[in-house]
Amino acid sequence: MSAFFVATTTITDAEKFQQYAQQAGATFAAHGGEPVLRGKFEGSLSGEADHQAVGIIKFPNLSALHDWYHSEAYQSLVPLREAAARMSIHVYST
Repeated sequence: MSAFFVATTTITDAEKFQQYAQQAGATFAAHGGEPVLRGKFEGSLSGEADHQAVGIIKFPNLSALHDWYHSEAYQSLVPLREAAARMSIHVYST
């Protein structure tokens, strides 16, 4: 069962966000994570949204996703993430 990390983001500091995105991306592979989508929000067909971008990372299973998220490598980036953006993070599985 695959698991997906879905983050909707409003960027508050573009330079810091670029640093965060590059460094976070380097932490996925150790846990089997692979980027699925990194895109700019273009509008809603129904409902409301309050973000500028979305990122989706696929992991082999929920355990791998949680191991990655709680890893020292990723957790060390949380202060940079918080300085760079307002982010809502959700987990989905198939």
